[in-house]
Amino acid sequence: MNLRRIVQRLGILAIAIGVLQPAFAASEMTMGEAINKAGRQRMLTQRIVKSYCQIGQEIRFDTSIEQLKAAVKLFEKQLSQLKAFASNDETTKGLKQVQSLWGPVKKIALGKIDRNNAEELRSKAEQLLIAAHKVVLLLEKQSGTNKGHLVNISGRQRMLSQRLGNLYMLTSWGFKNEQYANDFDIATQDFNIALAELSAADENTEEISKSLKKVSGYWDMFKLSNKLKEGKYVPDLVSRMLDKILKNMNDITGMYAMLPTPK
Repeated sequence: MNLRRIVQRLGILAIAIGVLQPAFAASEMTMGEAINKAGRQRMLTQRIVKSYCQIGQEIRFDTSIEQLKAAVKLFEKQLSQLKAFASNDETTKGLKQVQSLWGPVKKIALGKIDRNNAEELRSKAEQLLIAAHKVVLLLEKQSGTNKGHLVNISGRQRMLSQRLGNLYMLTSWGFKNEQYANDFDIATQDFNIALAELSAADENTEEISKSLKKVSGYWDMFKLSNKLKEGKYVPDLVSRMLDKILKNMNDITGMYAMLPTPK
């Protein structure tokens, strides 16, 4: 692979369609929006690994570079916004932990694309994911509403879509690890369970229900097409399908965040 080409592409200012959301000043951010952003941080840890592995295999090459660049930029932006929003010591402490784990992930993600670095990137991203998830739970607890729970669960679906993607891309890149297969199965089960919970939520508007049905259709197509256990890899198709799920779940999470807060 031409390293110069990669570096040049990484210099492109890009926006990942369906992932970036309008910016909010910390003083204007609602709790629902804060949970949404914190939840999106979880997704970005997984998307960075997925995009990195796609670049290494030259899968959707230009798009993957744009997505990696955008994911890094968005993670940093949202981290700053959440730190400004934090209103108690526990959340502030959690965000400091996220900050400390973010640096090593960013360094690898924006460094040389090298197969030898892929598993280290995933390992560090896993630590970051755990820390980011703790922040979401703290904010959900602070909200004290089922709306906050729905924003969390819906936002977690975004993360699972990209988690499935990075595990798939690592496997298609030739990494044979039983833990990856196990994590893939767990993520699949978790997505199924959460999709059923969201579909049955009393808070759903007609628009949310319609969007969830669309996600169900994409999800069924993904399960039929991924062929992971058969050793027949279709990474381009899988990447596109999971990005469609991500975009729709991102929209749905935004809808949940905008629901009126119960009095």
